[in-house]
Amino acid sequence: MKEKFYITTPIYYPSNKFTLGNCYTTVICDTIARFNRKQGKDVFFLTGTDEHGQKISLSAEKAGKSEKQYLDEMIADAKALWSLLGITYDKFIRTTDDYHEKAVQKIFNKLYEKGYIYKGKYSGLYCTPCESFWTESQLVDGKCPDCGREVKLQEEEAYFFKLSEFSDKLLALYKENPTFLLPSTRVNEMVNNFIKPGLQDLCVSRTSVKWGVPVEFDPKHTIYVWIDALSNYITALGYESDDDSLFKKFWPADVHIIGKEIVRFHAIIWPAMLMALDLPLPKQIFGHGWMLFGGDKLSKSKTANVKECVDPRILAPRYSRDSVRYILLREIPFGSDGNYSTENFLTKFNADLCNNFGNLVSRTFSMLKKYFDSVVPAVKEYGANEIELQNKVLKEKDNVLAYMQSYDVSKAITSIFNIFSEANTYIQLAQPWAVAKQEGQEESLKAIMRSLLECIRLGCELLEPFMPDSSQKVLSALGIENKEFSNLDKFEGLKAGQKLSELSILFPRLDIAKELEELAKLS
Repeated sequence: MKEKFYITTPIYYPSNKFTLGNCYTTVICDTIARFNRKQGKDVFFLTGTDEHGQKISLSAEKAGKSEKQYLDEMIADAKALWSLLGITYDKFIRTTDDYHEKAVQKIFNKLYEKGYIYKGKYSGLYCTPCESFWTESQLVDGKCPDCGREVKLQEEEAYFFKLSEFSDKLLALYKENPTFLLPSTRVNEMVNNFIKPGLQDLCVSRTSVKWGVPVEFDPKHTIYVWIDALSNYITALGYESDDDSLFKKFWPADVHIIGKEIVRFHAIIWPAMLMALDLPLPKQIFGHGWMLFGGDKLSKSKTANVKECVDPRILAPRYSRDSVRYILLREIPFGSDGNYSTENFLTKFNADLCNNFGNLVSRTFSMLKKYFDSVVPAVKEYGANEIELQNKVLKEKDNVLAYMQSYDVSKAITSIFNIFSEANTYIQLAQPWAVAKQEGQEESLKAIMRSLLECIRLGCELLEPFMPDSSQKVLSALGIENKEFSNLDKFEGLKAGQKLSELSILFPRLDIAKELEELAKLS
């Protein structure tokens, strides 16, 4: 039986079109999902949208549309974007889906019946965009600590979840499971900023917001966003439905990948809800950093004045989706913030994709055609330089597997490109063009070319989950159609005597100044 693997993105709030920031999280999850599939695991990859709340109603009203019409257009755009970037999700959940809304009502009822939800009155400082209440002490300069916007005092009847009862259980969770929440700095943040100062019971219903799931036994109340939204990770699998086979098969999740701004909800509220429901907790939550532009968070609300090109709908068709995936995965240290700029994107395109990866493939295929009519040579014996190359490459392969075990996609893809760098360095050392001119050196030339081909083969096998299109082109030209990883531990993945297919240029070199000028017009 295959090993199970369940990974989720957060469910995104579709109040506007998605940006590179949303793509960052989703491409990470897609890469991890693809990698685990290549390892032979039975993978379930979930993404979706959080579609209730006051902000959606206001956005729809501003657009002159009903909530449903507005959302359907936003979700169509989101799904088209995920398709553009090659996202291979297994399910896309919308919190307006009937099955989800019914399950959320059952979850609310269950928590109420178990004594974890009670009715009271809430008075607090409310941030509409974040749909969060804050205490005076939590505000920053009198404004929402998450988004920096104005907050308003609101008071209304509400139901509350007894979050305050879970402080000790959460502290024990972090202590007994040190890898439950990563990076470890996020644990300190949760403990020192939220749990030790004292958890407050959580407002979980609203009477002033109508666009949402009604409380079944008290329909003037709408279930507040976090019970509705967080439950998606189990309702998508059929929890509290007639068919819960996926839930039984895949829960608990192996990892929730989220942005650091919503770690509090996933590392405090979500496990408390699951504890109250007597359900297993997810194995791990990873709160990644932000994609920054000019030192500021790249979000949907802050892109209007950005002159750089940050629209993946422009970048992917123009430069390939693999190039967009590459810059997202490579340039932002996983777990930390990272800066994006269009110029850096184009520079990396030339340096890494064109010069390192693309040029290696092009040169190797050209030399093989010239020296061996594009036929993979059989090798009797490798020399010292070839063995040294193999050892370096296999070490990088081990690094990739180790990094992906901890979801460090940035270091993993860096190690893959180190394989291509080692091969390029080896070309300069081995100088096959010089060896080809020497009589009696055909076996040496065969060893050189076979070593280069195996570097490309192994590198592209590993790279396929990160950059599927270009990797698959190369692997197909090499005659490899493996659905799962194979021959990663040795330089024997190609068949001697096999003739390779022609291969077009993977990444044409860019005129950066010209491209910046063109992108400024398109943006």
